[in-house]
Amino acid sequence: MAELEEASVALVKLAQQDSFAEDLRSIRATGQVKTSSKLKALSLVLVDGVLCTLGRLSNAGISYAQKQKMILDNNHPFTLLVVRYYHLNRLHAGPRLLTATIHLKFGPLRLRKLVRKVMHECVNCFRSRPGLSEQIMADLPSVRVTLTLPFLNTGVDFCGPFYFRPVSRKAAPQKAFVAVFVCLSTKAIHLELVGILSTDSFIASLKRFAARRGVSKTISCDNGTNFVSTQRTLNEFIQLFRSQQSRLGIIRQCSAEGIQFSFILPRSPHFGGIWEAAVKSLKTHLRRTLVNALITAEQFQTLLTQIEALLNSRPLTQLSNSPEDLDVLTPGHFLVHRPLTSIPEPSYEELPSNRLSQWQQIQEYLRRLWKRWPTEYLSGLQQRTRWTRERDNIQVGTMVLIREDNLPPQKWRFSRVVEIFPGSDGLIRIVSVRTNDGVYRRAITRVCVLPIPDNHPEYDAAAFLVPATQATSHGRGP
Repeated sequence: MAELEEASVALVKLAQQDSFAEDLRSIRATGQVKTSSKLKALSLVLVDGVLCTLGRLSNAGISYAQKQKMILDNNHPFTLLVVRYYHLNRLHAGPRLLTATIHLKFGPLRLRKLVRKVMHECVNCFRSRPGLSEQIMADLPSVRVTLTLPFLNTGVDFCGPFYFRPVSRKAAPQKAFVAVFVCLSTKAIHLELVGILSTDSFIASLKRFAARRGVSKTISCDNGTNFVSTQRTLNEFIQLFRSQQSRLGIIRQCSAEGIQFSFILPRSPHFGGIWEAAVKSLKTHLRRTLVNALITAEQFQTLLTQIEALLNSRPLTQLSNSPEDLDVLTPGHFLVHRPLTSIPEPSYEELPSNRLSQWQQIQEYLRRLWKRWPTEYLSGLQQRTRWTRERDNIQVGTMVLIREDNLPPQKWRFSRVVEIFPGSDGLIRIVSVRTNDGVYRRAITRVCVLPIPDNHPEYDAAAFLVPATQATSHGRGP
């Protein structure tokens, strides 16, 4: 024990010689430091060649080391090792306990700042309260800000299950789901009741949706297994349809195109926020309307249709303060008088309204309606409501934790970033990570960057992953 104490004092002397060489010479010569020294506010004394501080506790019944603490510079590597040792020795203690423990023997300058730095770089402490990565909110995709017909570009999601009463009173309640179709440009909503969560049921709901709203050009959705298999089935059907048309020689007479599916990243619902918000609104109306009531399938379908009308009547823009302005832009405006096969009409903007026929007046009304879309609705999408600050990009080779919703943070898997995908603005929001099970593509909001310091190449990443009991069982004090 005495040898360890002598080695500790020797290391403190070397550290003080590196950090306070000028102050040591001044104290030996004049008994005090210069007025320009950063130690001028302390009462200093040399004890066996070690620079110590004298406080007002000389009459207190405490140890001699507490009365005369050895001064250390917070920027010296030895001081960082001291703080790291006590942090591991006290089983990853908090900042107050760690600071009080170090002050029993040492008096480092700006100790609180150094303690926060050590705790921030500790992987075990980080795993108990991990922080997810963020990046400034990206620009809206072109399908959200381009003026198109309703449901030409559509997003779809399933919600449920919901239960309704069967025809026979003795039968058990039957389970059903709701397919929510959302127009990406006008936020119009279409609801379809689906019996089971399968590919065939979704294709049937897609056919009903297309028969009432028209065939969509693109459909965006999450990575549900029913959606992925639906894309495979539709692609096979479209290829078969085209090959048969080419054999019959009528392909030149048909301009229909197949539906193009696009999928968001797995476990990244914010990539499809527009249909997630629609699902939330639907559940809110159902929760407030049904409460715990059990209704029939016909009543449930009627309720869904009424909720669809309500959601398509909600304002897209802020209400005007003028009491005379009673008209507000809603998704329903874009669904009225819209045929499934639209024919281009000329603009009647230059003609007086009294010279227009009834059909031309309707077309002029629709033109004015679409003119309000970029001026009223589109301008409201300019503001970033979340992730407003640009962050540093994640680099290849970074060690991260993958967030799992059903597991505590201590069981999240370690992984390494093997590929990055810059956006149009050069910022990284999607990465590929390698785990023991393979390579996965994830949004950065699903990963936590481990605080392994880059300025200490001598520290191996594996050393930070040692449990605290192992790290302290063989630890020795400085």
